[in-house]
Amino acid sequence: MGSVEWDGKTRAGGRNNTTGTKFILLGFSDSPKLKIGLFSVFLGTYLLTVAWNLGFIILIRMDSSIHTPMYFFLSSLSLSFLDFCYVTSTTPKMLSDFFRKPEFISFMGCTMQYFFFASLGLTECCLLAAKAYDGYVAVCNPLLYTGIMSPTLCVQVVVGVYIVGFSGSLIQLCALLQLHFCGPNGINHFCDLPQLLVLSCSETFLLQMIKFLIGVIFGVASVLIIVISYGYIPATILKISSVEGRAKDFNTCASHLAAVTFFFGSELFVRMHPSTDHSLGYDKMASVFYTVVIPMLNPLTYSLRNKEIKDTLKWCKKKRMFSHCHS
Repeated sequence: MGSVEWDGKTRAGGRNNTTGTKFILLGFSDSPKLKIGLFSVFLGTYLLTVAWNLGFIILIRMDSSIHTPMYFFLSSLSLSFLDFCYVTSTTPKMLSDFFRKPEFISFMGCTMQYFFFASLGLTECCLLAAKAYDGYVAVCNPLLYTGIMSPTLCVQVVVGVYIVGFSGSLIQLCALLQLHFCGPNGINHFCDLPQLLVLSCSETFLLQMIKFLIGVIFGVASVLIIVISYGYIPATILKISSVEGRAKDFNTCASHLAAVTFFFGSELFVRMHPSTDHSLGYDKMASVFYTVVIPMLNPLTYSLRNKEIKDTLKWCKKKRMFSHCHS
């Protein structure tokens, strides 16, 4: 790794101006053949993610019969929109850097990339918990569902989780801006906090603690809400006399639990353990999984076993065929 390049003036006391720092984006490999293969995979994954998430939003908007709180949380300004923004905050930059050598990113550009990436991640963390509560109300209190999960409450929840998510990331950003960098400056593929902590030549204990506490507050609190919500659901599902009704509720809950497992499993792996030079390889694999793969899988996870989504797809196909026949 080379030394950090500086654009700014030296601070008083011999410290460099961190705002002038430039990081080298190292990428995934120096092999041209492997680069082409990885570029193709990531580009294809990104395009599929964008198409599936935007398609999922459009599909739900088209069918008024599924304009319920559950699908509101899955579309609009919620999970599908978040996944679209989440993958877009890092992947286009990562793709553009595949065939540039070397490619730099400024300290401010790096911190802003991390800020939006972390904000969307924390927001999705809270939204998954809200979606679990929505599932609890839908299964355990079906007669009161429309009264409890009113449109006003749904909008308030979504706005609230955005505010909380961006506030949690802003706290980390303020602490991150206090760090100084004066040594190796190689960033693997995008700006993530564990890499920046390792590269900093100043004391990182405060930011490490903030990172840990935010991980506990958001991660543990969200998981606790999800566990409590789903602790009541199985007993209620077993009481349903209709086999079709039991299958419908089970498939809906199973899809959400799969999405929760994928998201928290990879996210907490990176956020909740100390950052070291030896751990960055594992962080790299986990971060690629939760930034590139999971946003692509979520629409499939929620739709493959969902009867309403399948019925809407069939309705769209019939409508399209009817339009062609009369055109």
